[in-house]
Amino acid sequence: MNHFDESGQAHMVDVGGKPETHRLARASGHITMQRATFDLIKTRGAKKGDVLGIARIAAIQGTKRTPDLIPLAHPLIINRVVVEFVLHDVNAQIECIVVVETFGRTGVEMEALTGVSAGLLTIYDMVKAMDRGMTISGVRLLEKAGGKSGDFKADE
Repeated sequence: MNHFDESGQAHMVDVGGKPETHRLARASGHITMQRATFDLIKTRGAKKGDVLGIARIAAIQGTKRTPDLIPLAHPLIINRVVVEFVLHDVNAQIECIVVVETFGRTGVEMEALTGVSAGLLTIYDMVKAMDRGMTISGVRLLEKAGGKSGDFKADE
C-alpha cells in the first residue's frame, strides 16, 4: 500500500480491511545545549517552570495530534503513551524517548516520532532565551511491533 492512487494523486491508505492487532512504537531523539542551560533544567531552575514536566505533556499531546500535523496519518485511539527523559551529564544532552501503544489497523510510528519532536521542541522553547544554539538531532524510530510488515528494531 502507498499514499498514491492509480493516477498518482495523494490519498489516505484504506486500512479498513486490515485486522486490528496490538501495535507499539518506540522513538527517540535528543537536544544538546550549553552546560548552564542543562544545569538549569536539571535543577528545575528555569524561569518558565518545570521544563521536563511541560515537555512531557507536549510529547503526549504531540502523539495525540499527529493526524493534524502529518497530512495522511490516520486518527487513532491511543491506548498508552510513555515519555522518558534521560539526562546525559557528560555532553549536556537530554534524550527524549516515547513509547506509544494501540490496538488497531495501523501502526503508531508517526505518533511516537511526533511525540519525541514535540517534547524536544518544547524544551527548546522553554529555555531558548538563554541558549538559542541548542540542537535537536537523532530523531528516529527505535522499535515497532505489530502489523503486516512485522517487527522492526533499530541498531542501538
